[in-house]
Amino acid sequence: MRNYDEKRDFVRVAVDSAISYGTPDDMDDDVAVETLLDQQAILKNLSGRGLMFIAENEVEKESLLDIKVVPSNDLTKPLHARVRVVRVMKQRHGDGFEVGAVIQSMLDD
Repeated sequence: MRNYDEKRDFVRVAVDSAISYGTPDDMDDDVAVETLLDQQAILKNLSGRGLMFIAENEVEKESLLDIKVVPSNDLTKPLHARVRVVRVMKQRHGDGFEVGAVIQSMLDD
């Protein structure tokens, strides 16, 4: 039970999963999606509206990314979506960047 008022529309769920991402502008219809999502990161949290992941390289704020999260079990479908980056911060303890993004649309697999 929470002892505080949740100010978000959706509760964040802590996640520790691999995520692949790429820039839609670089995408070619003749190339498989898996080869275009060439950047790897670690998904840290997920909500009904957005997500936050740790990337090795800095991502430009307001850029669009296609992301894919494949769960480690067969019970949960992969998440494949286009997101808009709304926040990028250098990690205080670590070499990566915290990337906050809002889900713009769900993509077909």
